[in-house]
Amino acid sequence: MQTRESFDALFGKKKIVIGMVHLQALPGAPRYANNVTAVIDAALADVAALEQGGVDGIMLENFFDAPFFKDHVPAETVASMSRVVTTVRQKTGVPLGVNVLRNDGISAIAIATACDTQFARINIVSWAMLADQGIIEGRAAEIARYRRMLGSQVLIFSDVLTKHAAPLAPMDMRWVAHDTWERGGVDALVVSGQATGYATDMGDAIAARQGAPDAPILIGSGVTAASVRDYLHVVDGVLVGTSLKVDGKVENPVDPARVKQVVAAAQQTTT
Repeated sequence: MQTRESFDALFGKKKIVIGMVHLQALPGAPRYANNVTAVIDAALADVAALEQGGVDGIMLENFFDAPFFKDHVPAETVASMSRVVTTVRQKTGVPLGVNVLRNDGISAIAIATACDTQFARINIVSWAMLADQGIIEGRAAEIARYRRMLGSQVLIFSDVLTKHAAPLAPMDMRWVAHDTWERGGVDALVVSGQATGYATDMGDAIAARQGAPDAPILIGSGVTAASVRDYLHVVDGVLVGTSLKVDGKVENPVDPARVKQVVAAAQQTTT
């Protein structure tokens, strides 16, 4: 039986805001600009802006490495992300997480463990989805055993019917949330909209809560200062990226003023 004790121990029993750092293209990616230092500097600037804005956690992901490998990224991606995450870890005490796109959960656990971060997001842990990389299958058994083999305390956040993908057959959000929580070996669930920056359907959030009433649940896309309180009446926290950027554009740096607006709105949520 899964419990939320580890999640609550990390974040406390409150509504949380986790800010996203979308890493510039890393070595090997088509858009890599041949300057790792610039990637690190941009990440540190975004981290500083998120910390200044008062977020409860920060998630780093190789967002601009698209097009993505399906479930095994190459060595240069793991090495580059480890270098960036290690540098960020040395500069902040805020809880950190990593996501290795598109769905390399093994590398995410390895990086998080080696770089002393507290959590990792894995887009598909259980079930299977059709995405632009093809059919992506969950690897819950391998991931759970790998984490145990490492002796790792890294928390696993898993999406439920993840964004930028579609189920292979009609699926009930309530049941997928229930099954992923009860049998997937994860520590929190993430519910998102159709794509990065797209609002999450409130009905999906409510259905996930009905299916997994005891699980920590986060909204994974489309959160704004105007919508965050509505979401937080249903879920435990939000992962916010696009709306925190200058002019609300995902390719821009994080804007501390926008971060403060979202955090202030979240802190007004009482139920």
